[in-house]
Amino acid sequence: MSLGKVGFACKYLHHDQTQKKKILEELQRPLTEKCTTVAWLNRQHKDVAEQRLWDIMVHNSQAVYNLIEYVGSLPEQQRMVRLGSNQLPCATQEDWRYFWKRTDVVDYAAKYYSRAGELARQLGVRVSMHPGQFTVLASDNPEIVERSIEEFEYHANIIRWMGYGKNWQDFKCNVHISGRQGPAGIKAVLPRLSTEARNCITIENDENSWGLDASLELEKEVALVVDIHHHWVHSAGEYITPSDDRIKRVIDSWRGVRPAMHYSVSREDYIGTDRPGHKPDFQALIGQGYKKAKLRAHSDYMWNTAVNEWAGTFRKDFDIMVEAKMKNLASIPFEEQTALI
Repeated sequence: MSLGKVGFACKYLHHDQTQKKKILEELQRPLTEKCTTVAWLNRQHKDVAEQRLWDIMVHNSQAVYNLIEYVGSLPEQQRMVRLGSNQLPCATQEDWRYFWKRTDVVDYAAKYYSRAGELARQLGVRVSMHPGQFTVLASDNPEIVERSIEEFEYHANIIRWMGYGKNWQDFKCNVHISGRQGPAGIKAVLPRLSTEARNCITIENDENSWGLDASLELEKEVALVVDIHHHWVHSAGEYITPSDDRIKRVIDSWRGVRPAMHYSVSREDYIGTDRPGHKPDFQALIGQGYKKAKLRAHSDYMWNTAVNEWAGTFRKDFDIMVEAKMKNLASIPFEEQTALI
């Protein structure tokens, strides 16, 4: 059985980060999404603001294409990437959502995101999205639920334009349970989502309120994403194994589609890199005064070889999304290291 893919999230970084900032920006800009703010848009004349949104759409739809093209040039098992969520800035914001509903805007976006989706399928690149922390589908506040559904459906529109969402988990759009209603809240909101959104939604265990056991309450409704670093934090130090029955249930939730998981490690500038061949002991770190909140944070690189080896044992069953600050510069060495395990 071949090993799973390994990918990175949202942003391409040039391999030589020692170059001047301006040069790096020029090298990375064609593959990187642009954004703007509501505050900036509201300060402009309407025509100026609308032109800015149009220009960002043109850039971002091409940047997605360029990013997929780059990932498609990598070895097959590195062809996995998460797309950023700011493709169409302010798409769900009450002052500016009208712009993204204009026929000419929708037609352009549909045409050019379709090109990106076709390229991803042609090159065998696994693509995904991850709505942000304010998408709280299980909130106990009905207004927040409504806004969260709108935000998730904004992602589903891009997924639909790219030619995905037609089949179960042909594209992963991942959220945390979040919200006080927990798994019951997710179950309640699923019938309100579009077909494409229901086909693509995945639920990830988090490191605070809703851990892996809570996610598993949804195993019959949605595909589950296991984040093994989140689980390490939530469980106060368990290095869960691929043979664990909970992992088997996660795999089964994908209904025959190869599952995706997330992997990160605590920051190297917080716990130190003097013992890269040893897996950090959560209980010992807490006992020494380290803070759980800081142990959650993602490292720049995948610096710990022992933890990498543990994470690499999941590759026979999973594709792995590496969540690290240095993006592809962290995911590629991790893939190369774990390919040898």
